Amino acid sequence: MTDLYRATERLMGMQDADWRRHANPWSVWTRFSCLPLIVLAIYSREWIGWWCAPLILLAMTWTWINPRAFPPPVDFGSWASRGTLGERIFLARDQYEVPAHHVRAANVLTTLAALGVLPLIYGLIFLNPWATALGLVATILPKVWFVDRMVWVHADITKTLSGDPLPDPTLPHERTPT
Repeated sequence: MTDLYRATERLMGMQDADWRRHANPWSVWTRFSCLPLIVLAIYSREWIGWWCAPLILLAMTWTWINPRAFPPPVDFGSWASRGTLGERIFLARDQYEVPAHHVRAANVLTTLAALGVLPLIYGLIFLNPWATALGLVATILPKVWFVDRMVWVHADITKTLSGDPLPDPTLPHERTPT
């Protein structure tokens, strides 16, 4: 799973400034629109044929733009902001002492989300609305739970409480990788 997490981060081309912007709750919450928009664009081939291609491209463009579309928040203390900060810590777990139970939970949730893609793909291939809806839910719910786990990671590593004001998103001091 380690390579999957880092590969996704590299694919998105996330830099420090992008992560700060993505910590805006508007970015986090609208991020959950990305997969449904891509699915709707693919599903629309039934109605508009190959004209769905620009819609797919537009939805994928939104997926890339979304973490960069909003300004950094003034306060990084919200659940959504801390989820983003926790994900940064999790991605750099070779530099932070992320407890094994968090890594295990993240791997399980990522596996569940990946399994949710199976009915989603089936639903999109065969234009089955029930399989498509099941796949969307089975993919998005573990992702929401993953973000919640990242809030917990952030709280454990920074020794701060979720909901407390956090004007500075500075990550804790990194340890030297072993």
